[in-house]
Amino acid sequence: MDRKYGNFILVILMGIVMVSGVLAKLFLGFKIDSDWFWFMAGVGLTVEGVISLRRQKRFDRKYKVVRKENR
Repeated sequence: MDRKYGNFILVILMGIVMVSGVLAKLFLGFKIDSDWFWFMAGVGLTVEGVISLRRQKRFDRKYKVVRKENR
């Protein structure tokens, strides 16, 4: 597996686990505390944020983005 796609697969897996948990709670009657759902959502968002930050930094270095200061 290509390393640059590994993070995206982690986000997708987190989403699948969250959806599966919610469906199991709704249709199969599992008792899952909502704190676990929000924990998983937070982990997924954190991973997605790290991916975006790395890509933005790589883009800025590649194209030498210069930011204009406000006066």
